Amino acid sequence: MITKEQIENLIKPKIDEEDLFQVEVSVNSSNKISVFIDGDKGVTIDQCMALSRFIEQNLNRDEEDYELDVSSAGLDLPLKVQRQYIKNIGRSVAIILRNGQKLTGKLVNANDDGINLEVEKNVVLEGKKRKQQITEIMPLKYSDIKSTKIVVSFR
Repeated sequence: MITKEQIENLIKPKIDEEDLFQVEVSVNSSNKISVFIDGDKGVTIDQCMALSRFIEQNLNRDEEDYELDVSSAGLDLPLKVQRQYIKNIGRSVAIILRNGQKLTGKLVNANDDGINLEVEKNVVLEGKKRKQQITEIMPLKYSDIKSTKIVVSFR
């Protein structure tokens, strides 16, 4: 059986050479291999095809049959690795925390420990009767985040 580690070790030099990074690799029990990649400047179809061909050239179908899917980590998939967070600084994101809390805001920073999210809140300020909208920076650790998705805006 083909293993996830085997595929990860195989593709690492190739994606490094192309200035890409691995987002996710999975291999199921029927040898369906799924590889999701991304790049700081995005991923082209040609880069996906080249990586797919590279994998096919280095795996022997005569020894073990498999199904292969190589694609970019699109906007519909949650962010999984730190480089994706860094790449998307300045964009609106929807976050679900491990405690179930949902947040939407602007990703303003990402580092080794976590991210900073700019959120807008409606609060009653002292001496005011109506709620005022304030902007707050919330630090979040990666370990507290269950999922993060890019919010696509057509404005």
